[in-house]
Amino acid sequence: MKDPTIPEEIFYSSGEDAAYARKVTSTPQTEDPAYRLAFQDTDFLLREDLRPIRFQLELLKPKLLLDEANIGSTLVMYGSARIPSPDRADAVVEAASEGKQKRVAERLRAKAKYYEEARKLGRLASQCDCDEDGKRQFVVCSGGGPSIMEAANRGAAEVGAESIGLNIVLPHEQAPNEYVTPSLSFQFHYFALRKMHFLIRARAVAVFPGGFGTLDETFELLTLVQTGKMKPLPILLFGKEFWTRIVDFEALAEEGTISLENLNIFRFVETADEAWEMITDFYVEPRGWKCAPNGPGAA
Repeated sequence: MKDPTIPEEIFYSSGEDAAYARKVTSTPQTEDPAYRLAFQDTDFLLREDLRPIRFQLELLKPKLLLDEANIGSTLVMYGSARIPSPDRADAVVEAASEGKQKRVAERLRAKAKYYEEARKLGRLASQCDCDEDGKRQFVVCSGGGPSIMEAANRGAAEVGAESIGLNIVLPHEQAPNEYVTPSLSFQFHYFALRKMHFLIRARAVAVFPGGFGTLDETFELLTLVQTGKMKPLPILLFGKEFWTRIVDFEALAEEGTISLENLNIFRFVETADEAWEMITDFYVEPRGWKCAPNGPGAA
């Protein structure tokens, strides 16, 4: 007697059933939305009552795909969507009208150097080897948009590394920058779930000059560490002149609304090399992970 072949599953998969459902005979009953499989019924999934399910799906989908991609940790990079790359900086000034608009354009041009620093930091982080479990460490993760975010993903791409982009649906048309790895490019509806995915795998965060979005993400991060909801990690603010101009951190401590010790949660840096050295001092050397800060593409 031959050994029997035992099937792994005796139920049809949801994918198979979905395919069968698409072939159903057209009748008044089958054409009514009530007959649709619940997981194929977009109108049903978009109902107000289904918000908890949508939260769960938006948390679960990126998690599963990032797990499958063997991503153990990320270097998150926040920053403005408006700072021009150095090769476009002069054009921004030339296109501005005189007066206040011209002065703003000149300030943006002065910050174009941070595009290059974000790009370089993306290259440096992307040269880390996998750990002993085969997990990739310090994978670059940005908001997936233009400017500083583009620079971060671009740096990774320049050394042949994959990088993550966490985009969000906005009323105006926008798309991920061209340097995000397609299979690691995610789109979110809920800001809260996007923020969670920024930080779940984060082991270092580099924050470049930015606007409301950058400030929102940065202060939430600082609060999570301050309150002990997150363990300490390198939080590096690029551009001390910018940050101390827009936020008087020391005044907060002097007013007693934060403690003096809270000022140690973050550090000011000016260059990618300085930032990467702080990260390696915090993590890489004690754990023995192999990174090449002076390797190909690091210059």
